[in-house]
Amino acid sequence: MEDLKEKGIKIYNAIFQGEKDVEIDEIQYPIKKFSSGIKYVDLFGYRFIEQNYRKKSEWGKKAREGHKIMWIIKGRRYLVQIIDGEYTELKRKSA
Repeated sequence: MEDLKEKGIKIYNAIFQGEKDVEIDEIQYPIKKFSSGIKYVDLFGYRFIEQNYRKKSEWGKKAREGHKIMWIIKGRRYLVQIIDGEYTELKRKSA
């Protein structure tokens, strides 16, 4: 998707500012929640998802410490991490 960074940052800001929805290309998309309370947005086959602070992982720990972390996923692949507003594309590990 073009403008993945721009859309990602916009969704990230909306999620962490407690918005109910986010406007992308003049269309309102709802910010949904899993039963766990973790927020996410599905858009064009991508999932923009807040880090679950309950996870025992390093990222879960960072979220518990107050870092604002969101991932952009397509299928089962993690493509992007946004942590404290900093956008990082994840490199695919070479076999």
